[in-house]
Amino acid sequence: MSIKNKKISNGVKNNKLIVILGPTASGKTDLAIKLARKYNGEVVSADSRQVYKGMNIGTAKPLDLEGVPHWLLDIKNPSQNYTAAEYKKDAVKAIKNIQKKGKLPILAGGTGLYIKAVVENLNIPKVKTNLLLRQKIEKEIEKRGLDYVFKKLVKLDPEAAYIVDSKNPRRVVRALEVCRLTKKPFSKQRKAGKPLFDVLEIGISLPPEKLKEIINIRVYQMANQGLVGEVEKLVKKFGSGQQAFDAIGYREIINFLNPEKNGAAKKITLDKALENIKTNTWHFAKRQMTWFKKDKQINWIGNSEEAVRLIDKFVEK
Repeated sequence: MSIKNKKISNGVKNNKLIVILGPTASGKTDLAIKLARKYNGEVVSADSRQVYKGMNIGTAKPLDLEGVPHWLLDIKNPSQNYTAAEYKKDAVKAIKNIQKKGKLPILAGGTGLYIKAVVENLNIPKVKTNLLLRQKIEKEIEKRGLDYVFKKLVKLDPEAAYIVDSKNPRRVVRALEVCRLTKKPFSKQRKAGKPLFDVLEIGISLPPEKLKEIINIRVYQMANQGLVGEVEKLVKKFGSGQQAFDAIGYREIINFLNPEKNGAAKKITLDKALENIKTNTWHFAKRQMTWFKKDKQINWIGNSEEAVRLIDKFVEK
């Protein structure tokens, strides 16, 4: 994507916020950086795994920021949990700080709930953990399998199929726990408030076959860049049981390194682990697109020139 610089210094007079979203591997970060350089902006990450220090290769964390300030990268250790409510608070603060400097904030990422929390000013209620209920659900997973329990969750809350990772036991257990405790769908727990910002949402749309090809290439690039070594280093420092390591790209490598400890049926080869990452990433990308397609405020683009036309009109209106 080629973009000629055309900085607009007054782009934040009306509380403007640009959002760049899309499925994993669609090019959100590259576009956000180029747009930030063009419009005198700064980028706020909306990625639930890039907040963690040391999780670089497996999250495709941007290392060359091209001089563009980035917010909410590397703010937590993998041993620390980080909720959507905490993210919303941090992101809103970052966006307002950028605006105070007279710059254009660009929220960029693929974590749909994070983006929705900011754009719709969601009120995210805290539901306390019920250890007895959680243990009951976990035992059901041990007995009948994760897929069985995930189907029970989807029966109670069809929307959960698009916002809960079906291969992540912690996420499935928590969603089902919240459903049963509140007697309400997990996906309906959050209520929108008065908008905090004047928002332009831009979504990157790629043909499925192209996106799948990019995902496959990126997984092997991660392997060549040292993904296994990164995971080994993190597990040695923090242990393999951290919630952060349930992320795609990490749990598969952990299962390759230590299958018995992590519940895998048998030892798998590195090639098989990489294939699992590709498959799981592709399924995740499809869920992301299903989630985003429900938002009719998103302007879908196929190239950077379309993004520039939208932003020019938006910041100058």
